[in-house]
Amino acid sequence: MNKNLLKALETVKKGGIIIFPTDTAFGIGCRVDDEKTVERLFQIRKRPKEKAVPVLASSINMVEDYVEYIKPDVRKLMGKYWPGALTLVLPAKVERVSNLIRGGGKTIGIRIPDHDSILRVIRAVGVPILGPSANLAGEKTPFKMSDLDPNLVRLVDFVLHGRCKIKKPSTVLDVSKKPWKVIRQGAVRLTK
Repeated sequence: MNKNLLKALETVKKGGIIIFPTDTAFGIGCRVDDEKTVERLFQIRKRPKEKAVPVLASSINMVEDYVEYIKPDVRKLMGKYWPGALTLVLPAKVERVSNLIRGGGKTIGIRIPDHDSILRVIRAVGVPILGPSANLAGEKTPFKMSDLDPNLVRLVDFVLHGRCKIKKPSTVLDVSKKPWKVIRQGAVRLTK
């Protein structure tokens, strides 16, 4: 593991906030299980507390630790599109996922990104990390290092340099109830 990855990993492990590349866009994140840091991340981004944030995991086993259940048809979607740019909204284990992350609801938006650097960090930390885009609420999504707001960069603990592969936001699909509903059409076009 190179020293930048190690620094990112150490920062997240110790409860810090990092900016990092994913397959879709630059994300800003921290451990899901550190309530104080989650609150700090919301303050930094000026994100409304009732707006849920997406979570990034490194394996389906890790996802299972934070969701109530995964139905067979949803598992098929995971097999087809993960790792990748599909965020699935699933029923959350509310005792494991803070109210802030869930936006006050009972679901969690989660995906496995197709980007080696951040997957290695998540695996090494051992818990999912938050993965909203690295921008202030309502501002432009950063797809390149040069898109990052210097004011935001100053407020985080570390920036992991790198590139985003597809430079489009993830598709968000609510599979918590039937019929499934596309919340945001992004990089993944769903096929039957």
